[in-house]
Amino acid sequence: MVVKAPRSARGHDGHMASIERARDRGIRQATDLRVVVGKELLDARRSSGLSQRHVARTARLSQSRVSRTERLEDPAPRIDELATHCAALGLRLVIKVFPEGSPVRDAGHLRLLQALRAAIHGSYRWQSEVPVAGPGDLRAWDAVLDGPARIGVDAETRLHDVQQVQRRTELKRRDSGVPYVLLLVSSSHHNRRVLREHRAALASTFPYDTGQILRALRAGAAPPGNGIVVL
Repeated sequence: MVVKAPRSARGHDGHMASIERARDRGIRQATDLRVVVGKELLDARRSSGLSQRHVARTARLSQSRVSRTERLEDPAPRIDELATHCAALGLRLVIKVFPEGSPVRDAGHLRLLQALRAAIHGSYRWQSEVPVAGPGDLRAWDAVLDGPARIGVDAETRLHDVQQVQRRTELKRRDSGVPYVLLLVSSSHHNRRVLREHRAALASTFPYDTGQILRALRAGAAPPGNGIVVL
């Protein structure tokens, strides 16, 4: 018996590789989304002072389902269950689809980037959405500062998986070859708490803090090294 490969999978090896890369990206994105939603549900429940049992009863879910979602143990949560879980906490689950590689920025993200842009010396040239590498690499820096030094900037309005952010930034730096990297973070109670809790782990990638970085950028100098800027 001869089993033919699906039409989309046949053809040149490069085409097959592109299909596999697309699948890998999709799985990675699904994992990232599951982590973000699970942590936000856990944070919301704790902030509200509610028990898992109360949330489960309100959402008509089992307590074990609520617990598994919060602990990121459910590899494939159903959308309807996530939506009712969110509703029980006064939240709304929103899912949108965007062209990959086309940046989607909310107002808070744009304000954060603008705040940094306003703080730097005029000797720096600001470039938005600069590709990390060559054709086929859909990654981009949120901004690149070019002048006394070349600096890649990634902005986060709400920190979740700090290790994932750290890995992503390190890989972008490696592949783009920029000498300096800044992690730009919105100044919120949540973000400051996350940074305090993980500062030691982040120090290997981002050893310098807001004051040290901004003093150099405002003076039109190169930063002392990679750092985190909270604005």
